[in-house]
Amino acid sequence: MQTESMSIHTTVTTASQLADLDLENLQFGKVFADHMLEIDYKDGAWQQPRILPYGPIQVSPAAAALHYGQAMFEGMKAYKTQEGNVVLFRPQDNWARMNKSAVRLCMPEIPEELFMEGLKQLVALDADWVPQRPGYSLYIRPFMFGSEGLLGVRPASEYKFMIFCSPASGYYAEPVRVKIEEHYTRAVEGGFGFAKAAGNYGGSLLPAKLAHEEGYHQIIWTDGREHNYIEESGTMNVMFVIDGTLVTPALSTSILAGVTRDSVLQLARDWGVPVEERRIKVQEIVDAYKAGTLEDAFGTGTAATIAHIQSITFRGDEMMLPPVAERTLSNKISVELDNIRYGLAPDPHGWVVPVV
Repeated sequence: MQTESMSIHTTVTTASQLADLDLENLQFGKVFADHMLEIDYKDGAWQQPRILPYGPIQVSPAAAALHYGQAMFEGMKAYKTQEGNVVLFRPQDNWARMNKSAVRLCMPEIPEELFMEGLKQLVALDADWVPQRPGYSLYIRPFMFGSEGLLGVRPASEYKFMIFCSPASGYYAEPVRVKIEEHYTRAVEGGFGFAKAAGNYGGSLLPAKLAHEEGYHQIIWTDGREHNYIEESGTMNVMFVIDGTLVTPALSTSILAGVTRDSVLQLARDWGVPVEERRIKVQEIVDAYKAGTLEDAFGTGTAATIAHIQSITFRGDEMMLPPVAERTLSNKISVELDNIRYGLAPDPHGWVVPVV
């Protein structure tokens, strides 16, 4: 079946997999919705967007992304309200951050209308894939890579921008144990740690694997120069509550500007909670724990939203944090974010965008 809709050529699948969706046994990132968006960039311009059945794509073995790392992505979510409406959470922020990543990686920026219309039409087509139950969502993965076949260290002249979706439940089933990493480095000042470049994640796999083998769920990254300052936690931004103040590392060229991070800080400020964005020494966390003022620690990100940290290990010493039930601020934030996304609470900042 072929349809034309608002200049996006759409081919609707004749073999939907929706009937096989098992929400009770859903693994993150393992099941994909029926369709995907594809837009090529060549001859200095974005070409006709297409929505196609989800499936393999054809790529040159010499594609720039495979050899020189011109690849990046975004992560965002759609939710279904009690009334059955499908909404997106802060999609313009993901578009803006994707273009910031594109500039850093010498890739073409995506016009807002192209990004938003393609996104909305894709999600509207696969609206039945958005679970209508608490804690569930449709994870959305926009990404772009250099598709030109070349063996030469220069920016590609051809790119492919795509979006596909995956129904999702909770990312972490329990509070996480983390260790502070002092050997490996996620990113350095002047690099592209602030971009959602694929290479950032490839370089993180070995230290994360080693931490898993030691019994940890994730690691806390420290600065690449001295390993004295907290930066991120795994693939998330990280926050601490120290003596009633919400503290998080200040943004820099080595730290990703998380959309969930910004949302958490905004809610805290709305409620009059003291907020500090600054450099945080590892020793400050250790001292706060010893003084009994380290009240909470948690990661923030699209996949996990709020990931409570159960314990932090530094040089073999494990610092146990209070039980999750006793963590007033992070629990309140988690509930409020869900209520806004599912349409159960006011949205004073205009974060929620209807799909149709």
